[in-house]
Amino acid sequence: MKYLLYAGLSTLASLTFVLSAAEPLPAISATKADKTLLTDIEFNGDKLVAVGKHGTVITSTDTKTWHQATVPTQVLLTAVNFIDSQQGWACGHDATIINTTDGGEQWQLQHVKESLDKPCLDILFNTKQHGFAVGAYGMFYETFDGGLNWNKRFLDSLLFAEDRDYLNDLKETDPQGYEAETASILPHFNRIFKADNKLMLVGEMGLLAHSVDNGKTWQRDEEIYPGSFFAYGQNTQGEELVAGLRGNIFTRTGQTHWQHISNDKTATINSILDTGKNGWLLLANSGVIFHYKDGSLNLEQLPDGKSILDAVLFKKQLVMASENGIKVKEMTP
Repeated sequence: MKYLLYAGLSTLASLTFVLSAAEPLPAISATKADKTLLTDIEFNGDKLVAVGKHGTVITSTDTKTWHQATVPTQVLLTAVNFIDSQQGWACGHDATIINTTDGGEQWQLQHVKESLDKPCLDILFNTKQHGFAVGAYGMFYETFDGGLNWNKRFLDSLLFAEDRDYLNDLKETDPQGYEAETASILPHFNRIFKADNKLMLVGEMGLLAHSVDNGKTWQRDEEIYPGSFFAYGQNTQGEELVAGLRGNIFTRTGQTHWQHISNDKTATINSILDTGKNGWLLLANSGVIFHYKDGSLNLEQLPDGKSILDAVLFKKQLVMASENGIKVKEMTP
């Protein structure tokens, strides 16, 4: 999810690291916070909440007026997730995780590890107490107490067999080398998603993995594509979509095999939105929106050509988080 855009912001990440090396600094108040880089957006049942550059979090109840929240960090925030209208979490660079209990107006720092120098790329809670934060090089944290404590896990079940054998040998002969290897041997985890009867994890190098026991164990799915996936979705009819690098899209229903959807446009897809009876929207780089329904893929090109990182439906509008802020588009019936 969105990792390519973040990679292009290395200067920003370095600056953020310098600013926060001693102690995280609060986000700077900006007069046009809704015009900055925004990476994720969610409707919590009460208001819209979007996150992005320099620790920016903004909220709105009408898409016209946006209020900047109080946030205890200036890192690039990459994802936001709410379990109800009041309680939510966001994550970002330096393995930063923040939490709100008032619908997104005030945020508290729960976790940060600057020495790790890795971004958290997605966050998901399935109850108020149980959640996951995932990111670069196999970053995987889990909490059972609402984020008061985040436990680091290494998902060795997602290794290739030869890598697993190599690590097992290294663990016995070179413990320090083992620790170093486990920090980078897994691919980036770009998106974690709660589907109907499973959790899905997608990422770099064609990673597709699932858990049917609420995240206790994970199984790697058969590879269908060697490039990176950034987005996954499942609708109420059981149709699944997975998409990512260079406009690659795959679909399946039930236990059928994944089918590749023909697509001549190579814009990398960052997020997938289920719109119900109107099908799917796939939000992509270069201002591209793919419309997919009943096996038919159509393309919409926004005039400014700016990357769209995520979007939600709100009062018959498509509200988008993009590289130059909030964009709002009326949706036709």
